[in-house]
Amino acid sequence: MTPEGIFGVAGQAAMLGWLILIFLPRRWPALLWLPRFIIPFGLSLLYSGLAMAHILTVDGGGFGSLAEVKTLLSNDWALLAGWVHYLAFDLFIGGWIAVQADKVGISRLIQAPILLATFMAGPLGLALFLAMRAGFVRGAPSEEAVMQGAAA
Repeated sequence: MTPEGIFGVAGQAAMLGWLILIFLPRRWPALLWLPRFIIPFGLSLLYSGLAMAHILTVDGGGFGSLAEVKTLLSNDWALLAGWVHYLAFDLFIGGWIAVQADKVGISRLIQAPILLATFMAGPLGLALFLAMRAGFVRGAPSEEAVMQGAAA
């Protein structure tokens, strides 16, 4: 299979995971395994194979300088490995965000743009979620306050 063909298959797998996380009206625990674990695991295996087979074979490529990374990513196979790395980690983080947001009671309508940001620019979505969760949890009444209100 060509790098372009693998690129398409990997992208479709990741897209399926994102569609499940963002657009399904309910998050069924059994179905969440697909975007949270199954697809990222498959992409991680693909990345590992690509990295082992191609990243160490690029003359002048490496991770010691920006010039070495540029040389490394000039190889289509190594570039594909890097892309699959992004797909795997961003989807895994998206699954984590979805579960954590559900746990603290953040509305799915608020989650959607955060998940879209994670899909498009992983660390941006993660930063948005962490900031929102900190504000959301801080603004929520403590368990003690809730119990006192119920006793009154």
